[in-house]
Amino acid sequence: MRTPFVIGISGGTGSGKSTITNAIRSEVKDKITTIPQDSYYKNFGHLPLEEREKINFDHPNTLDNELLIEHIHQLKEGKQIQMPVYDFKTHTRIEETITKNPTKLIIIEGILIFENIELRNLMDIKIFVDTNADIRILRRIQRDISERGRDFQSVVDQYLSTVRPMHIEFVEPSKKYAHVIIPEGGQNKIGIDMIVSKIKHIID
Repeated sequence: MRTPFVIGISGGTGSGKSTITNAIRSEVKDKITTIPQDSYYKNFGHLPLEEREKINFDHPNTLDNELLIEHIHQLKEGKQIQMPVYDFKTHTRIEETITKNPTKLIIIEGILIFENIELRNLMDIKIFVDTNADIRILRRIQRDISERGRDFQSVVDQYLSTVRPMHIEFVEPSKKYAHVIIPEGGQNKIGIDMIVSKIKHIID
């Protein structure tokens, strides 16, 4: 198998990264391997829960980029990986892993994937999803309450104390590394169609 083509999809929380990933997946189907950066948070199980809840998970230092980079290299070499699984309710990495096989196309998705130079140098195309902050925070609230067992006030407090400041400090500046910027994320059908068409042409 030829060396996989690697795409990085970044953007702020709730920007629509997963929507674009799913649009690509629906077209290339079994030719794609998706790697969410969210699965590669460091394991803080050695800390008491009250201390884990105070960690700034929007800062690059909380991510195990070393393992993520190693796994991308292995996939590019045609090797299978065991991707970690993160429990966002307890802020720990559980024992179970997810098997990921090398395919023609690898998509790395996450808010901070362009912040790390070694990681972004592994990407053939870098896409930044640029969506207004008011839309992103509403999506974040909905996701964290329905999927991560959070309450409304805790989501708002986290957004104001860490998510927004880290977006300004790390995520927004990383937009300069993108080859393509898609405004309004999943709502930008023309932008998504252009990306999907380009990718299909490359891998076929």
